[in-house]
Order: sequence, then structure tokens, then C-alpha cells
Amino acid sequence: MFYVEYEDINGADKTLLEVVDHDGQADLTGRNSEARGEIQREIEAKLILGSNTHGWNFSENFIAEKNVAHAPFEFGYAVAASRPLGLVARPDRCNFCLENISVGAELYGGLGTHADFGLNGTSHYLAPTVALQLGDGPTLKISPGFGLTGNSVPFLLRFGVSYEVAQFGRAARHLFR
Repeated sequence: MFYVEYEDINGADKTLLEVVDHDGQADLTGRNSEARGEIQREIEAKLILGSNTHGWNFSENFIAEKNVAHAPFEFGYAVAASRPLGLVARPDRCNFCLENISVGAELYGGLGTHADFGLNGTSHYLAPTVALQLGDGPTLKISPGFGLTGNSVPFLLRFGVSYEVAQFGRAARHLFR
């Protein structure tokens, strides 16, 4: 899958949803009142690859980000593996069944810029993951990340809630007939 998004944020946004370039501890310092004046209008593109085998899900992401006003192209990566605790689904509805709980690990970090590509001086993280899919509804995910390099934040706690619309294309075709 190829994914593109546009962000209109400022320097006071201290979230690290993904890590590109040399993102790390230094980006989280400074006063928010001063950082709000730093406008960041960025286009981010991701190449997301994934595969499933023997109950395991493997995914690989390559990230390219560009501030539209200035700055070089920035790059990052993420690789992950996860597996549900149970491979056989129950016939009845159950939220806390083993097949609805997945565990795994992620490795992610920056790859520098187009002028300074590579691992030197970048931050990298290793994070165990736990996800719970609630029936046909949302998925809750938590991932405590541990910094692996001197530029890394020592500890990151990422969590998320997502909802996948099953058969969206089929439903949309029926709506517009």
C-alpha cells in the first residue's frame, strides 16, 4: 500500500508517531510558547508492505517526509511482527478470547536525510506490542518503546485506537446505485 498525508502543525506538537531523520530527545526540549511559531507543513509518504504466514503478520514501512517550505527529504523505517494468541476463532462472540489478542514487537527509527542518509546519529526504538480487537469494533493497541541509541528518547509509550470498516468498497457501491 502507498499512503500519503499532509500535516499542518507547529513546533509545539511533541508527538512522535513515527521517527524520521534525526528525530529524538532534542526535538522534545524547548518551550511550547516559543515552538508554536515554528510552522511545519509536511507531506509524508509511506510504503507499507505486509505478509501473513503461519499465524504471524509481518509488516515493513518505509517513510519519506518533506517540509513543503524548506528542509531536506527525511526518511525513516518501521518493521514489526505480531501474532494472535489463538489461531482458531470461537463460533460465539467474545471480546477477550485469545484470537482477539495479538502480541508482537516493533523496531523503528530514523534513516537521516537525502544528503545524510544512514543510521549514524539517528534514534531507534524497540517496542513490544499488545493489541485487543473488540468484536467487530475498534482495536486497542499499546506499545512501550525503549530507546536504543544516545539520540533516542529513553522511553516512549504509544497507544492507539483504530476502527476498520469491513467491506467499505462493497458498501459504498450499494449506497451509490
